[in-house]
Amino acid sequence: MVTEVEISPREAEVLELIGAHLSNAEIAARLCISVRTVESHVSSLLRKLEVPDRRALAQRAPTSAGAAPSHPAPVLPAPLTSFVGRVDERAELTEMIKAHRQVTAVGPGGVGKTRLALAVAAEAAGAYFDGVWFVDLVPVTDPDLVATAVAGSLGLGEQPGRDMTESVVAALADRHALLVLDNCEHVVDGVALLLERVLATCPRVTVLATSRARLMVPFERVYPVPPLSLPVDGESDAVALFMERAAAVGRSLDPALRDQIAAICERLDGMALAIELAAVRCSTLGLDGITAALSHPLRMLTGGSRADERHRSVRGALDWSHALLEPADRALLRRVAVFVAPFTAAAAAEVAGNEEGLVADGLARLAEQSLLVVTASPGGTEYRALETIRQYGVERLAEAGELVDARSRHVRWCLSKAAELAVAREGWRARFDAVADDLRAALAWAADRPEQRADAYDLARRLAELTFTRNLIGESQGRYEQAAALANDPAASASMLRHAAAVAGCRMHGDDMYRLRRAAADAARGSGDTAGAAADLATAAANAYRFSGKFVGKLPQEEAIVLITQARELAGDDPAAQAAVAVAEAGRALTEIGAAQGLDDNAVRVTIARAERAVELAHRTGDPLAESAALDTLTCAQSWAGETFAAAGTARRRITLLSSTPDTPEGTHELIEALGETTEASLGTGDLPGARRWARQLADHPLLVEVGHRAAGWLLVADALAGNVEEVLTGSVRFLDAWQRVGSPAGSVLGPPAAAVATIHGLRDDQDARREWSAVLNQLDPSPGNTYGYGAIFDAMLLLHRGQAPEALERLAPEPGEVWQWVTWIWLHWYVALRAEAAVLAGSSDAGDHVSKARTVVAGNPVAGALVERAQALLDNDQERLLATADAFDAAGCRYQSARTLVLAGGDHAERGAAALADLGFAPMALPRHP
Repeated sequence: MVTEVEISPREAEVLELIGAHLSNAEIAARLCISVRTVESHVSSLLRKLEVPDRRALAQRAPTSAGAAPSHPAPVLPAPLTSFVGRVDERAELTEMIKAHRQVTAVGPGGVGKTRLALAVAAEAAGAYFDGVWFVDLVPVTDPDLVATAVAGSLGLGEQPGRDMTESVVAALADRHALLVLDNCEHVVDGVALLLERVLATCPRVTVLATSRARLMVPFERVYPVPPLSLPVDGESDAVALFMERAAAVGRSLDPALRDQIAAICERLDGMALAIELAAVRCSTLGLDGITAALSHPLRMLTGGSRADERHRSVRGALDWSHALLEPADRALLRRVAVFVAPFTAAAAAEVAGNEEGLVADGLARLAEQSLLVVTASPGGTEYRALETIRQYGVERLAEAGELVDARSRHVRWCLSKAAELAVAREGWRARFDAVADDLRAALAWAADRPEQRADAYDLARRLAELTFTRNLIGESQGRYEQAAALANDPAASASMLRHAAAVAGCRMHGDDMYRLRRAAADAARGSGDTAGAAADLATAAANAYRFSGKFVGKLPQEEAIVLITQARELAGDDPAAQAAVAVAEAGRALTEIGAAQGLDDNAVRVTIARAERAVELAHRTGDPLAESAALDTLTCAQSWAGETFAAAGTARRRITLLSSTPDTPEGTHELIEALGETTEASLGTGDLPGARRWARQLADHPLLVEVGHRAAGWLLVADALAGNVEEVLTGSVRFLDAWQRVGSPAGSVLGPPAAAVATIHGLRDDQDARREWSAVLNQLDPSPGNTYGYGAIFDAMLLLHRGQAPEALERLAPEPGEVWQWVTWIWLHWYVALRAEAAVLAGSSDAGDHVSKARTVVAGNPVAGALVERAQALLDNDQERLLATADAFDAAGCRYQSARTLVLAGGDHAERGAAALADLGFAPMALPRHP
């Protein structure tokens, strides 16, 4: 039980929100704390409650003080009015969702599909161990955004490298849950595509959908929602609904009037919405007045099938209710129909073109007639029209000839809100979420109208920027592409395509990044900007080299060469284009070096010279992003040359350059890559405090909130090398949880963190945990980097701790030049230093040579230098020199190696070293078998 464990009040709040299936980002926003703080609380709860992962943690979340639920509470909207009747329908639909994995409740607008689905979902919630989620699809205007809406309801953020559908499927893969999708008819294609994936890969998920027509997906079973029952033997759901809604507005009806009420309900075909609209008029018209009104011929109440008649009865009730309104209220109802999300009186006033006070009074009157739903929100009172009424209002707008004017005012209102959000600070996320669906709806309308093209372009551009800030980067890329298509100026189109390419890079979609840069080049050429086209072509080639890991397939070398050649021909004497070409040429040279069997020193020097030239040219342009790309290439060239400290300095220079750049897609993409590169460079030079600092910035970046395995990876490595056991154990929870949530993908960049965690468990003598993490490592990265690079280094650390020096030396047997591709960048100093120590402790006859060669390589590295110095002291049996290395390790932030030094010193020092290791969380260290 949760109450048996002492947890803090803040941890209790976090636990409750985990139980509501919010992501770390959502929890942070809700509690006004950082994502990093949320992660710390989650890790603490996992340890305290002794559960393996976040899903198990959610199941321990309390439903009330001191109680742990067996099932999460359903995430369903709270209806503002009671649910009446439909006992048989609820039972039938409940049995259907028990028997079938996908059920669609179909029927015309106003029949009561949504209320029935909500009632059934609430009653069935206890049967679904992982809960019930409700997704309102009314505001979704683009079928491609259905998965985004579902992800929002599930509390999922976007994960770079995956689209929203993949994220939803991964989140639901092993859950026993009920997903309710409401109002699917207008985005049926998007719903069908998502459901096919969910139903095929999430075997314990059941979907209950509502729609005016069937979805036509595999496994679908259709439940036609009938109208409310009419009088039979004195019982009638329709009559009960009429009487309850009439009483709710102050007119309790005498049961003796049931026959008259039944006649009204029969005239309205038992349609729930029509009955409610009539009932709220009872207080002013009375039953006689309603009956008289319904006796007049109503438009569209004759002809057609019975289903059509039911739909027409709703239309007739709407016509009648609409006709009873004052002209001003009619105009207001049709004009606010352009809003797809809840709106305020102030927003309605802008779009309706009236004074706010008058609009507020009108909205209140419409709500009294059940034509609008009223809700309270942090931003004040909000109004919303049911979808059937909203669609009716839009039809009335068209009939009145006001549709274009109202939609245009709505577009202008959306542009104004988007502009406000662009400079807003406080409450930004909530403010964006409140208007996002209207921004999308306005853009969907404007994009199809030639006279609205300029506004549509502005709105698409704004929405692209806002969704990027909101970390909806998949939508952001699409909106930038949409803006490019809407732009009247090819130069503006080229600019939008460049932004889209950068967002694709942030999403880990290298192929899109390449495609969009090529498209930007075409647009630039169309505008007469040949230099811009040259820069785009060169950047497309350079990106294929710089970010090859983000591409599904490797760009053919011949294609890259063609691009560079074309770029060089178009560049002329333009500095920016020349700099981009220089970066691409240096990237090509780097790729050729990496593909070679051996390291060609001359080729490396030539490549460094090319990269330095690229940096010089980029610097002249004054563009920090161009200079960052050139510095990245130079860093890689220096690392191939074994110039570890020069590479680290260049990487830090890149970070400094980017620290003041705006949070644009291009700047964000460069910064994330630079933080990772600088962390790696710091590890390579033994700057563990610096590595941890940069890695922490990377781990805290908002764009990586939902991909904790990528965000926390290098921080795990830095902490493991420093001997920070608690930090590794805490961070590994985030890493593993995030990695599993995205489907456990393989990736060589994820190998070092897994190896680091496995080693820490080995040093703690937790063999079960080490085996589990070793299995994760082998799944992540079976590459030579694991075999000869970082894998050998972490294995050697563990073997030396166990006193198995000969085995450690064997693990590091290849000469550095033989495995240069796997150790040159980060691991060279660690490799040669540990190899020297293993040779000394193993009693190797050439131990002195190992130490001497290593000292030359690692000079200036505080950690690797201390390792080599310790090896020399052990070789010379120089106790004083040996103990001095403990201080050097402490100064370098490497507590593990400091304690290890004391154990190797023997005597009283060994006791202090053993105690220090124990305090750090490590198992006792074995003395080497070959002193």
